[in-house]
Amino acid sequence: MDISVVVPLYDEVESLPELTSWISRVMDENHFTYEIILVDDGSKDGSWDMIKKLQLNNPYIKGIKFRRNYGKSAALNTGFDATKGDVIITMDADLQDSPDEIPELYRRITEEKYDLISGWKAKRYDPISKTIPTKLFNAATRSMSGIHNLHDFNCGLKAYRSTVVKNIEVYGEMHRYIPVLAKWAGFTKIGEQVVEHRARKYGKTKFGMSRFVNGFLDLLSIFFVGKFGKRPMHFFGTMGVLSFLTGTIIALWLIFEKLYDIEMHLKYSRDVTAQPLFYIALVAIILGSQLFLTGFVAELVARSASERNRYQVEETI
Repeated sequence: MDISVVVPLYDEVESLPELTSWISRVMDENHFTYEIILVDDGSKDGSWDMIKKLQLNNPYIKGIKFRRNYGKSAALNTGFDATKGDVIITMDADLQDSPDEIPELYRRITEEKYDLISGWKAKRYDPISKTIPTKLFNAATRSMSGIHNLHDFNCGLKAYRSTVVKNIEVYGEMHRYIPVLAKWAGFTKIGEQVVEHRARKYGKTKFGMSRFVNGFLDLLSIFFVGKFGKRPMHFFGTMGVLSFLTGTIIALWLIFEKLYDIEMHLKYSRDVTAQPLFYIALVAIILGSQLFLTGFVAELVARSASERNRYQVEETI
């Protein structure tokens, strides 16, 4: 099979007939073999009934229904598991992504041998309250991930080689950072394509301001797990040793200073414990010890994990 189109959706009953018809038309015009996987993330507006209705007239449509709303990441991860195509295309169900982009995305994956192509909606129809925070997050993600050639990590329209989606796990709010997950998994040929951003035709956006806070926390999580997931002692241990040594040096300096004052019979010498710097040193020593112990415990957990020696193997002969 050439292409699997994965569409996560939540309360998008109005857009589904037009979207699936559009996708099928593009596929037929380009003679692709395909499947459309619609993942209903606990919709309450009759989206699932619409999917079943559409499937009666289009055998290429497949549906997956969650019992409740789990989020876009869960929908994508489940959809990825169900795909059978050589190239996986993801797009949102709100008609803001154009299926007409699919042939070029497919070509770049198959002919230019990219692992992942991420869409970039250079011209957007979103309000400034959404575009400004998005630009800030994209800048932070580029800096922390080292993927400097992407302008929009969160664009729903993406194309993947099938091996990419089968070797990453999307959870929490990680759908925003799939290119980062792919890079950590060893898929480094990541490209970008300018795509059309269409104004929303039906309904309203399902994402609130909380997504920006969650997105930032998930970015930190990805960065830490990707870099130190199999060697947590390198992070916590280093921080702990530095903090412990800093506190110890300060405390020793205060003690030697006090001994020197006593030796010189200075009348106005202050007690070690009367100096604020002493308590800073004490906190640093305690914090350093705790960080080191955290790293030690995390290292034990990592070594006993079932996936401690699971690595991405590209090819064997």
